[in-house]
Amino acid sequence: MKITPPHEDIQYCIRCCMPETSEGLRFDELGICSGCQSSEHKMHIDWIKREKKLKEILDKHRNNNGTNYDCIVPISGGKDSAYQLHVLVKVYKMKPLAVTFSHNWFTEVGEYNLRNILEKLSVDHMQFTPNRSLINKLAKQSLYAIGDSCWHCHAGIGAYPLKMAIMTKIPLMIWGESIAEAGNKATYADNNFEAIKFDRDYYMSVSAKVGPEKMINDEISAKDLNPFELPSLEEVESANIEGIHLGEYIFWDGERQTEFLKKEYDWREGDVEGTYKGYKSCECKMPGVHDYAKYIKRGFGRATDHVCQDIRVGLLTREEGFNLINEFDSKPPKALDDYLEITGIKNEEFHKVLKDLRTGKAKSIKD
Repeated sequence: MKITPPHEDIQYCIRCCMPETSEGLRFDELGICSGCQSSEHKMHIDWIKREKKLKEILDKHRNNNGTNYDCIVPISGGKDSAYQLHVLVKVYKMKPLAVTFSHNWFTEVGEYNLRNILEKLSVDHMQFTPNRSLINKLAKQSLYAIGDSCWHCHAGIGAYPLKMAIMTKIPLMIWGESIAEAGNKATYADNNFEAIKFDRDYYMSVSAKVGPEKMINDEISAKDLNPFELPSLEEVESANIEGIHLGEYIFWDGERQTEFLKKEYDWREGDVEGTYKGYKSCECKMPGVHDYAKYIKRGFGRATDHVCQDIRVGLLTREEGFNLINEFDSKPPKALDDYLEITGIKNEEFHKVLKDLRTGKAKSIKD
């Protein structure tokens, strides 16, 4: 089978299909990317020792904060948050309060998955949904501010759960997958116990990129942006907030976890544009736009992410991976029409803004 990378002037990992244009990616002297190195190191971690540390953290917070809840679990209803809820309730017998920042772009299957897992696990839930008009305006400004359609979601899932933790006086916040799974911003080989330790600015650094002040314009006021404002550093420190990712303490396997959720809880996949998998971000109508924007800026999209994960665990060959990438990554999503309609941005402008944001080797991408 012939190997045909999408862009001939860009370096790709010799083991998987990840290009050098991936933000934060590093190659060793053999040409193996940090994502593959992280995946390899993951296999040598003492997970029994790490789970022991997890139990210590959970026991420290269990019924020890003066409230009826042991922890807060930010949840979208996606596979990761559904699985983390299962683990905490069924395996470790915790009583979590689930909190959801709604991006206001839920799919039908996403709404079902969220409601279904909450009901089957009997978990209390709080949700905040910003109004659709504001979301449309932020989706437009997001393109110019960070080269993405989804600033409001990146910022909201960082700010809202943190605010709820402070308001409800529940200091322990628990997420699912470790950022080390991707291996670009951090790896399992890093010296510190956690890949990137959670703090007040965690989501600002890994996804939102800019604060609410950068989103203010003639249509969006500072008052509109209050839901996306992080609590002050003093508030976070005073509340003794601790945030952890389960994937730092228990072995994370997205494929097996998805199959488990489907079998045990009737968790459902959806039609996700831009890739060959139906489970990642199936709760949202717009992931195809987010991933297509990344493809224009950096020369790869969601299919590349999924292909590389599958190659690292032996589900695909590198040749099969590039074939899937060439089939899916460059295909404009149907959701792009919806995005252009709600924002009033022209298709030509959308592409121009993103191409102008290319940096480094991404500038060598040929359209």
